[in-house]
Amino acid sequence: MKISTQLTYSGNPRETADQVAGLERAGLDTIWVAEAYGFDAATLMGYLAARTETVEIGSAILNVYSRTPALLAQTAAGLDNVSGGRAILGLGASGPQVVEGWHGVPYRAPVARTREVVDIVRAALRREVLVHDGRQVTLPLPPDQGTGLGKPLKMLTHPERSAVPIYIAALGPRSVEGTAEYADGWLPFLFSPEGAQGVWGEALAAGAARRPAELGPLEVVGGGMVAVGDDVKHLLDLARPHTALYVGGMGARGKNFYNDLVGQYGFEAEAARIQDLYLSGRKQEAEAAVPLELLEQTNLVGPEGHVRERLAAYAEAGVTNLNVVPVDDDPASLVRRLKEWVG
Repeated sequence: MKISTQLTYSGNPRETADQVAGLERAGLDTIWVAEAYGFDAATLMGYLAARTETVEIGSAILNVYSRTPALLAQTAAGLDNVSGGRAILGLGASGPQVVEGWHGVPYRAPVARTREVVDIVRAALRREVLVHDGRQVTLPLPPDQGTGLGKPLKMLTHPERSAVPIYIAALGPRSVEGTAEYADGWLPFLFSPEGAQGVWGEALAAGAARRPAELGPLEVVGGGMVAVGDDVKHLLDLARPHTALYVGGMGARGKNFYNDLVGQYGFEAEAARIQDLYLSGRKQEAEAAVPLELLEQTNLVGPEGHVRERLAAYAEAGVTNLNVVPVDDDPASLVRRLKEWVG
């Protein structure tokens, strides 16, 4: 099992990025860079490539609406070059609030668009001439939609690798099924080892049944906050704001993927209450309403024996890359211990 973490920052990402080299020396395998509607991920990933030597650098995520498929391929190729072959292209559909509210692009057919984007990115990295006649993307652009002067092109430069790993952020059954079929890796959110099989088991199995053998096994990224000690359970409260934000406020009522997920885990009433409180502006009450059991299922907090048991549970649930938020006075030391425990 690999160990990874998310680049988290408040205000100035350089300060956090400069700490990644220390985590790398401790054995960190992968660093993930989010985007949402803050700093763009590609710039920070390039900075990380210059400050590190071995750690994989992945986007988690670039959405498939804000950039054309060809530009996503260019970004993957550029990062893979400057990092010496350490890039992971994490893609996802995001949601209508960001895609339409921030980017001003219609949020349509997310499952179909994601698949077409992956096909085009892979073709571009192989330096194939891009000709694609899909329902979401057409290359070159037809004359009735442009000037008629577009021509089929292939990537001008030679990528470091002809295939950069592509991971997909997916929660719904159709998107998870597609991910299991054609992606290199899967980026779920609020992953619960106890609840994963019940929510995604059928979709994963259906996709895996159609998965080409040459892709190899699907990589699965899951994890949460990690704190080790005999008196650290109270630190689970640190996860409340993040969980409440997504379950309660990341989306509209009736259109919140994370709220639906927590409901499927068996916390339907609690998820509804969190959302009601959050959307009414009572954020602290929403945070307090997050069930302790949910926090325990989606994090690794407790004595060493308990954390080791949680590591085994994540592995049993199929996680191959444990994405952690280390809560410790010495995060590098904690990463080093986790590496020893997972072998």
